[in-house]
Amino acid sequence: MASIDYYFTVISPYAYLGHAALLQSARETGARLHYRPVRIFELFEANGGLPLGQRAPARQRYRLVELQRWREARAVPLNLQPRHFPADPSLADRCAIVLAESGRDPGDYVSAAFRTVWADDRDIADRDQVAALLTTNGFDAGAVIEAAEGEAVQATYAANTAAAIAADLPGLPGYVLNGEPFWGQDRVEALRAALDSGRAPFARC
Repeated sequence: MASIDYYFTVISPYAYLGHAALLQSARETGARLHYRPVRIFELFEANGGLPLGQRAPARQRYRLVELQRWREARAVPLNLQPRHFPADPSLADRCAIVLAESGRDPGDYVSAAFRTVWADDRDIADRDQVAALLTTNGFDAGAVIEAAEGEAVQATYAANTAAAIAADLPGLPGYVLNGEPFWGQDRVEALRAALDSGRAPFARC
């Protein structure tokens, strides 16, 4: 069975845009997803990315064009300028870590967390909002949040970030298959082709 390290944060619109397509590819190929939420600003700092507000105006404007283009291509709702962006995604991200490490599938919870930011215009940094997402998806919100605030999960969050940096991912989402990085939701189809072909990974020279 193929195994994919899935690096993301719920505050990334591009991770949101690629999420459903990634899940479909995993289902259809039998690949196993390892959910690995990342501290995105540390990744940017290490591998050359910039937070949105620090990018050149032309890049900020072009981002909006790309979001519209991919919103249509992926057929998902996406608010280009959500009220609660940027917001701190760390609690929501760490809850995904708790679910994954306990052997539960965090896919539906992560999908709901993405929609909270990018479709429902709600504040993902709000503890009560995260608790509601967990409850709605059948999890014990109190227990999951308590675990998410513990040192072990904090350490995993940091380790995921270090692994994304080591994989040479400039940003998120990132998908790593057999050591080969695929950066960006527009690489889901390339990832799928690699899964279907079973080819050897391309080297990072």
